[in-house]
Amino acid sequence: MENRTNFFHLHLISDSTGETLISAGRAASAQFKSSQPIEHVYPLIRNRKQLMPVLQAIDNEPGIVLYTIVDPELASIIDERCAEMGVASVNVLEPVIGAFQIYLGAPSRRRVGAQHVMNAGYFARIEALNYTMDHDDGQMPEDYNEADVVIVGISRTSKTPTSIYLANRGIKTANIPIVYGVPLPDALATATKPLIVCLIATTDRISQVRENRLLGSTQGFDREHYTDRAAISEELKYARSLCARHNWPMIDVTRRSIEETAAAIVALRPKLR
Repeated sequence: MENRTNFFHLHLISDSTGETLISAGRAASAQFKSSQPIEHVYPLIRNRKQLMPVLQAIDNEPGIVLYTIVDPELASIIDERCAEMGVASVNVLEPVIGAFQIYLGAPSRRRVGAQHVMNAGYFARIEALNYTMDHDDGQMPEDYNEADVVIVGISRTSKTPTSIYLANRGIKTANIPIVYGVPLPDALATATKPLIVCLIATTDRISQVRENRLLGSTQGFDREHYTDRAAISEELKYARSLCARHNWPMIDVTRRSIEETAAAIVALRPKLR
């Protein structure tokens, strides 16, 4: 039987950036392998004038409507118009806010974009991102002790994207490549503050990722050695020996997403939660 992908329109209406909504929509869509959403994202919808063209677009291409609108009047308009069009609509935040109100015994502030307020947490994330970008791929080793986390691993074990994801959570993260036979920076051995964790993967997975990498035209680059499974096995063996010597935890990223890898790192450092 032929597997066919069905497409549907997914309309995402937000009075803020839409990040929460996009994540929720994609998480739900991922549960339906045979159906692929065509996303229509409408951020910063905060009044009737902005909402009307959105409702017209939904009428033109009906599908599923998800929204995070804290203004009760606008939310009511969306629900009423979607009902008239025979389109399913869901206020993603409302059940969660309702549960909070019941438990806390207090009404919500109904404040647009409240999660994006530039408070101390916001500036901590900016600081973490700046630190992480400055300490990518073994740069600026002299101040590794300022990091919350230091990620080590051989090439193509997702060190950089994992570091950036952690930084977005306010976790200052440095990453250092492990190169076979090359000593790691002395500053790493003397660092006492950060959690040091090593990312590994299977030989086949690393070889596959390296094969797909755009290598450019770096002079003297040995592509064959870079993707050779025997050479990769030696690199992994060397990485594991370093971890055993220093008692560093290892995380296998072969079947993990960046988010899952980051969660595993946070779990190793409970105070970062």
